[in-house]
This record gives sequence, structure tokens and C-alpha cells, in this order.
Amino acid sequence: MSATLFTGIGELATCEPTLGDESALGLLHDAAFIAEDGRIAWVGRASDAPAADERVEFGGRAVVPGFVDSHTHMVFAGERSAEFEARMAGEPYTGGGIMTTVAATRAASEGELRANAGRLLAEMHRSGTTTVEIKSGYGLDVATERRILEVANELTSETTFLGAHVVPAEYADDREGYLTLVTGDMLTACTPFARWVDVFCETGAFDEAESIRVLAAGIAAGLLPRVHGNQLGHGPGVQLAVEFDAASVDHCTYLSEEDLDALAYSDTVATLLPAAEFSTRSFYADARALLDARITVALATDCNPGSAFVTSMPLVIALAVREYHMTPAEALVAATRGGAAALRRTDIGRIAPGCSADFVVLDAPSHVHLAYRPGAPVVAQAWRAGTALIAPGHEEE
Repeated sequence: MSATLFTGIGELATCEPTLGDESALGLLHDAAFIAEDGRIAWVGRASDAPAADERVEFGGRAVVPGFVDSHTHMVFAGERSAEFEARMAGEPYTGGGIMTTVAATRAASEGELRANAGRLLAEMHRSGTTTVEIKSGYGLDVATERRILEVANELTSETTFLGAHVVPAEYADDREGYLTLVTGDMLTACTPFARWVDVFCETGAFDEAESIRVLAAGIAAGLLPRVHGNQLGHGPGVQLAVEFDAASVDHCTYLSEEDLDALAYSDTVATLLPAAEFSTRSFYADARALLDARITVALATDCNPGSAFVTSMPLVIALAVREYHMTPAEALVAATRGGAAALRRTDIGRIAPGCSADFVVLDAPSHVHLAYRPGAPVVAQAWRAGTALIAPGHEEE
């Protein structure tokens, strides 16, 4: 079992408050760390580094934890650029375009879905994402939902059954029939390939009673709950997520004082998706209210072809700083440690002993450049479990 010393780090953001300057970022300067068997074994000053079998130099660059993208819908077929163009011309976003993607995804082969998702995953790696969650929800029939999750399961262990995305056209006059399918045969077919169950608890999708049925059935099948909620308006999604001890409630664009209080006294993470609000010209979530209430916040891309065709977590960080009024440090923590919390993971999102050696090398002296230089190729290297995903001389794996 060999040990590798990663050194020459001008600024190391560990995102572990017990390390470095003991801030939320756990900053260390002139830093180094050792990875052994894919995990972090030691972190500290370069001058204090123990001996190791190999040595990798980063030339004074900044290093941050690998980004944890805890909300995506990246297994699909087709695209919806015409819908985006219409929104930019003033048409409101209603979520109705989901069925366009459903039709394309149902018609696609497993190979086509795998190839498209693989391209998107490669983009994510190049942007520094080392852990990604992937939802179903673009099949809305048993065979396609299962096919989506089979493909997703090849790419990540963080897979989510979202049969309750919307009611498909063929069940427009039989909502009860579709709910029976989602909580019955579809759930049975998808459970072997999923860790999580999710529901779009929103006007135009599923109401509170329907959402309760979906979550309860998923939990009974051994899946863990998460919720889409409060995206298009005030609603029961946040309260429902807290009631079910969901790992995360995602969007949180419209929050009441009661919602904030419920989240503050729970372990449920508020996952914010600024790229969706950017791409739909929608109202931006009040991240400051969440942070001021000491609620754990995560940032994610919401990668999907309709409302957020985005794979870049650095862009999400820049949007959060600009539009949510988060500091660069708060945004980085939300994109790493916060994302890990949204997946109930403690082994990722930090550069600390015992964690997976997932990290990003920036072509910059400081983590601030993630927000300071939006659109620039700031990510120079990405490593997962001590192995390069993107690095000079390495190919995409």
C-alpha cells in the first residue's frame, strides 16, 4: 500500500473547520496532504509532511475538495433549446416542457442514453465535480425509468428514483392509476438501482397527500427520502421534507418563516439551484435567510435539458456569490461539504483524514477565483480517490 504526498499547495481549502485557520474553509497555506489507498491519511504544513512513497507537486496552486453535485437529471435524450429561447423572449417557466424530454428519452436506446450521460459526466469532471447524484424522472413508465436508473447506476452510487416527477399524458385523466404505478410496479422495478426516492411536490406536479404516498412507499421499499419543493411558489414541500427527515429539500425558492424554522431544527439540507433560476429568469432563492438561520445549504447544478442545462459547479458558485449574496467561502462550502451533507455523506466534501482523496487543483492562487473568474477554465486538475480524473498527461476515465 503506497502513500502519495501532494505538496506545493499555496492555499488548501480543506472545508474542515478543525484544520488550518479553523474557519469554515479550514484554510492552510504552504500546505500538503498524503493520500493512501484512495483516502486522506495526513493534512498539514508542507514543512511538516511525513515521508511518502511518491510525490506530486502543484506549483503553488490552490486546492479545494472535489465538488459534490447533489442534484442532477443527467440521463435523458434530446434537448430543449427552443423552450429556452421562448423563455428568454418572455414566456414564463411552468415545468410543462418535461414531457418533451420524456418523449425523446422513451424513444432512445440504452446506448444512446449512456453515451449522452457519459459526455455530460466528462464535462462535470473537467469542471471539478467528483461526486454526482443522478435522478430518473424522464421515463414515467416502468421500462424507461428502470433503464434510466440502470445507466445512472453505472456512473454513480447516488441514484434517485423520481417516477413522481410529473403525471404523464397517458394518465392525465387517471392520476390515481399513475400513483398506483409509481408506488407499485415502477418502484419495484427501480429499487434495485436506486438509493433515494424523490417527489416533485409542487402545483402542477404532486400535492401534499400524493407526495406523502410516494415517499412512504419508497421508504418502505428501503429507499431514503429527498424532496423537490417550493420552486414555483409557496407550498408544503419543505415541511414535508422535514417531517420525513429527508436528506435534502431542493429548490427552496419560496420560503416562509415557518419553513425556515422547520429547517433550522432539522437535519434536512436546503439545496439551492441558482442555474435553474438563471436559466428560467425566475426569482432567486434567499440564501442569506437560510445561512443566517444556520441552516445547512448545498449548491448543485440541477443539470437537465429544460431548466438548467449546466454541468459546471464553478458557474454555480459564481452565480451563488453574485445572485445569492453568498461569500466565496460560503459558496465553496455549500458546493462541497454542503453537497455531501445533502447526500448524508461524511467521506466526501472535505480534505481531512479518513475522507476520500477527492480534490480539485485550481489554476489560481485562491479559491476566490472560482467566483472571481466566471467562465474561465479555472479547474486545472480533478482527482477522485487519489486517482486523476482530469490532469496533465491523463485521459478522462
